Parts: sequence; C-alpha cells; structure tokens
Amino acid sequence: MRKNKNRGFQQLWIWSDAIDFYAANSAMFQNLSYPLRRVSSRQLASTDSVHRNIAEGYCRRSIKEYIPFLYMALGSLGESVSGLVACRKAGQITDVQFEELDAAAFKLENGLLKLVQKLEENEMMKHGLTN
Repeated sequence: MRKNKNRGFQQLWIWSDAIDFYAANSAMFQNLSYPLRRVSSRQLASTDSVHRNIAEGYCRRSIKEYIPFLYMALGSLGESVSGLVACRKAGQITDVQFEELDAAAFKLENGLLKLVQKLEENEMMKHGLTN
C-alpha cells in the first residue's frame, strides 16, 4: 500500500468500517428490480458518502475542517439508515438483511460520534476552553 501523510485516513478503523458498510450495501442493493433502481442508487450514494467524507475531512489536514466532514458523514449515515428502515417496511429487504446492515451502521455511527467528541474535546483543550 502506498503511504503518505495525506493517506493516513486509510489507517482509521472507522474509515475501513465505512468502506465495509458501503460494500455490504452494494452487495444487497445491486439486485433490486429495475423499478427500484432509484431506491438502490440513493442507498448506495448515501453509504458511499460516509467513507468519502471521512477521507476528505482527514485530508484537509486541520481538525477544525475535519469535524464538519465527520458530521456530514453522520448525516449520510442517517440517510442510509432511514433508507434501510423504509426498504424493510416496504418488503424490499428482509428483516435479516436489515439487521445485518443496521448493526454495521450502529457500530459506525457510534464510532463517528466518539471520534467527533474526542476531536472536539482536544480542540477545546488546545484553546484552553473547558465544558
């Protein structure tokens, strides 16, 4: 693997989990029937956005700029979970498929929230601020 400072996001487990989440969604949604291609496309776009925002924010090389991208990743993750709920309710995915993807999303969401919290705390300490 090629390495440099700007590719450090590849060492983050949260980024790796986001890639895995995208791959799992891709495998599950690529076979939806033709009339559901828009649903499939939206689901894949929202899951794709999660890992891309983690990487883009990291590559900004500034914690102050990184945090908003992590919030965007959280927003995209919320969009994808909403899509999963709707697809399950509409019978487009099974309960088992939903549970598999929802568990992965839950782990990813908690990881992102913890990372944001840690980075925000570090920024506050850096500037001599406390809660």
